[in-house]
Amino acid sequence: MFVMELVRIFKQNQILRNTTYILIGSILLIISAKIKIPFYPVPMTMQTFVVLFLGILLGPLLGTATVILYLFEGLLGLPVFSNSPEKGVGLTYFTGPTMGYLIGFIFASYFAGRINNQDRYLKILIKLLFSVSIIYFLGLIWLGNLIGWDKPIFEYGAKPFLLAELFKILLLLLISKGLLKIKSII
Repeated sequence: MFVMELVRIFKQNQILRNTTYILIGSILLIISAKIKIPFYPVPMTMQTFVVLFLGILLGPLLGTATVILYLFEGLLGLPVFSNSPEKGVGLTYFTGPTMGYLIGFIFASYFAGRINNQDRYLKILIKLLFSVSIIYFLGLIWLGNLIGWDKPIFEYGAKPFLLAELFKILLLLLISKGLLKIKSII
């Protein structure tokens, strides 16, 4: 009886429900940043996958709010980012080489959240490619400004990750319709 009452309250209270989704999404982002999958030539994390996943599942507003919470946690000094605390925490880490990519997460989640049930697979693929491209565009701009445009920015900041990103996008494409069905009931 008690559990049924909790379920009823959860379903009726939109603020509680949305806050719960955002907190769980933030935890998923933290976990995805810490899991490194051996991949040549650079190990990959599943962060971009989870950023896009949350956008599709939660929609543009809640997905974006989740990413913003995650970034705020990192700015506060919590070791939520991929190489923290080993390479620093808080503002020091945030303003390092990955800041552009981290900011790109906000926009990528928003645009992935614009994927809807009416989209066909080709349109979903295009939206996913656009979303992940924003991450790399902002990441490369920041990286170039930070280390200098005379360096091979694309080779440092994008090229090693492209195959992994393609894999993640294809995986998201395969599960996107299922995520959209779940989205319609949550």
